[in-house]
Amino acid sequence: MIPADKPAVPAEAVKWRVPDLHPEGRKYVAIAAAIVLLAWVFVPILTWPLIGVTLWVALFFRDPVRVTPVGEGLIISPADGLVSMIQRVPVPRELAGPNGLGDAPLIRVSVFMSVFDVHINRTPIAGTVKQVVYISGKFVNAELDKASEDNERQHIVVEGRDGRRIGFTQIAGLLARRIVPFVKPGDMIAAGQRIGLIRFGSRLDVFLPDDCACQVVLGQRSVAGETILGRVGGTVASGIAQ
Repeated sequence: MIPADKPAVPAEAVKWRVPDLHPEGRKYVAIAAAIVLLAWVFVPILTWPLIGVTLWVALFFRDPVRVTPVGEGLIISPADGLVSMIQRVPVPRELAGPNGLGDAPLIRVSVFMSVFDVHINRTPIAGTVKQVVYISGKFVNAELDKASEDNERQHIVVEGRDGRRIGFTQIAGLLARRIVPFVKPGDMIAAGQRIGLIRFGSRLDVFLPDDCACQVVLGQRSVAGETILGRVGGTVASGIAQ
């Protein structure tokens, strides 16, 4: 309820807006539009299907505004998509060791991004980028567990102001052919800040510290920069075994 001494926010102050097109996608939209023009001149029957493809390319690179929750000990989802796996696994060797996440197994939350999801990835916490490790690899279905070890991927570790480190991995998928980073070691970043994208279908793994309780369940849809994946000292979400 709005207090009587405070006027309501005018309806016109809140409006839906078309999401911005990320600069990384402009050249792809331009290429698709050029192909549409050529089809219109030489193969008119293909014009409308190719217009549909051009619109899809533009939607793929959409970059909507996100409002990141504020609070101590929150781990925010770095990706839009489906929570496809939640399990305790060994830490990837690129993230292990005293300068990374340690050597003990951690809870891994995997978010699968279809070709229809927003593919701008965001940092789960505020802090300093400690590691960015790129690994070339295959392009098998990102929904498969082995994709975390076989596919092209990029590991990132961010250290918060409290010294807690969060590691996450961008994994290229069946159609993805490039992981594009926006950050480098030493960068200071805010929670929910854009840190990169993966082109055309992929997955993102987040490794939760042992003092962080998982806040999502299998099959849940997550929103990059907004959904809380984990909470330090919180209660584990129903149905999650740690």
